[in-house]
Amino acid sequence: MANISPARRAAFQILMAVERGSAHADDLLRAPTVSSLSDADRNLTTALVMGVLRWQLRLDHQVKGLLRKPGAKLDTEVLIALRIGTFQLQHMDRIPAHAAIDESVELARQAGHHYASRMVNSVLRKLAAAGSTEFPKETAGELAMEWAHPAWMVERWAKFYGIEAARMICRYGQSQPAQSVRVKEAAVEEEFAQAGIVLDPGELLAAARIVVSGDIAATAAFLEGRVRLQDEGSQLVAELAGGYPKQKVEKILDACAAPGGKTLILAERNPGARIVACERSPQRLAALRNRLAAFGARIECRLADASALEEESEFDLVLADVPCSGTGTLGRNPEIRHRLALEDFPRQAERQEGIFEAALRAVRPGGCVVYSTCSLEPEENEDVVASVLKRTPNSKVIPVLNRLVQLRSAGVLTESGAERLRQCLTPEGYLRLMPGAFRGDGFFIAMVERTS
Repeated sequence: MANISPARRAAFQILMAVERGSAHADDLLRAPTVSSLSDADRNLTTALVMGVLRWQLRLDHQVKGLLRKPGAKLDTEVLIALRIGTFQLQHMDRIPAHAAIDESVELARQAGHHYASRMVNSVLRKLAAAGSTEFPKETAGELAMEWAHPAWMVERWAKFYGIEAARMICRYGQSQPAQSVRVKEAAVEEEFAQAGIVLDPGELLAAARIVVSGDIAATAAFLEGRVRLQDEGSQLVAELAGGYPKQKVEKILDACAAPGGKTLILAERNPGARIVACERSPQRLAALRNRLAAFGARIECRLADASALEEESEFDLVLADVPCSGTGTLGRNPEIRHRLALEDFPRQAERQEGIFEAALRAVRPGGCVVYSTCSLEPEENEDVVASVLKRTPNSKVIPVLNRLVQLRSAGVLTESGAERLRQCLTPEGYLRLMPGAFRGDGFFIAMVERTS
């Protein structure tokens, strides 16, 4: 009887929980059961979980073709064991085939599927003998199989943005995104250098750095909150919001604030302003309060549904970074592709419109609402803005280009970053960051001024 390594056992348990919809992979990968593993086992656990989730659609296709009855429905434990084994055989060259096969067979057996474990052994041995599989990748449907994305999703991107953009999005969705940090002090960079952390300059922002190698999370600067991990696109959203309003910025609303990275940038850029940071989840609110505690009474963390805010003309600036489908973050959150359905978009858009309308009521005349998502879908982006503006005549779109020019002049954007971002402006004056165009997630950003 083969032993099961701690890494494969942990990966199996996490993938079972994700498959049943009871938890999210990123939360489970930070749980004590994983943190207590050795560095090597923790890294392998993460690689297996994220790799299986990224390639799941293609893994299932390959397995199905080798079953005696291709249409047979497999028990969840057997299916997960097959996915883990197939992923190792197809995508992890350094793992011996016998280890991938034997431990996958044992995962199925110890889960109570003694008979099916023989089938797992047979299928995986056939896969090992066959080697890697190549798929055509010219049409949207072929791209979907090659890069393991839902066909309906890829077909939409090809329709909206073209086949090459769809290819770029899919390729990004199969890679581990770069870690970006926000660095405000040169002394921190020196600390990192002494700790063996290697950084590249950010692609867009002067304060951003991209982690090339090393464990940022183990450094004193990170543990003490002097530097934080934050996608460069996420940083950019807050920088665009940072200081737009025509009048003095005295009061800011962050309508959907958790986990608080953008709130911190708003506080940094507006040191004299009071900030109301809203979050409707009590658990996320508690984490937000803890993260923003150093600002004291200057930041009010409020348990509130942003779509039900009653304030009118109270704020100089509102950031509405709304909940969304997250299709711009599939590299970071691969399981989204398995949970999302086309009918989810209208439901998301209804809530997004409610938050955006509440934000426009809450901002003072002359003030600005920055609306943003990490979605690639027009229903959550341009369509939401157009729908709300149609019902809100006392508002107008402010071209994001205007703000890019200001940020470049202030040294917030790098010269090359500002130029590259100009290429990401839409005809309506919005900004769309496509996954793969930069070393970060996809975002949509619109700026709207309340006129009266």
